[in-house]
Amino acid sequence: MAIQPHLPVSRVPVTLFVVDDDEIDRETILRSVEERGLENPVRTARDGEEALEILKGQGGEPIRTPYLILLDLNMPRMNGIELLREIRRDPALHRAVVFVLTTSNAETDRMAAYDLNIAGYILKAKAGLEFERVVALIDQFERSVEFPN
Repeated sequence: MAIQPHLPVSRVPVTLFVVDDDEIDRETILRSVEERGLENPVRTARDGEEALEILKGQGGEPIRTPYLILLDLNMPRMNGIELLREIRRDPALHRAVVFVLTTSNAETDRMAAYDLNIAGYILKAKAGLEFERVVALIDQFERSVEFPN
């Protein structure tokens, strides 16, 4: 029996959903996506409440699936842990792939996030000023795994 060559599957680019109250961090991630030449659509939200509205398609265009969330923890109105709890409770959202991207190195934050089934916990300080490593990681992750729709 001959082995069939692996043929690439045409895939819809994963939407990157950046949820962060820091405008500079949001812009830096967007710039890194452009510099890496990624064709992924990018959406942004300034806090958990705005993110939840976008995820539920309230008051605007719903987010395109599949998507991957880059989530800051320390935000006004609804922080990242509160948003994660809401996502995991919602049958339509509970399979969302979430990476935490935060300045918090607190063990309690890290454990709370992993208890809510995140894909990874990344410290902004370790990511570097340009966030290039984070975008490279997301690019590799997106190319290597199958996402829920």
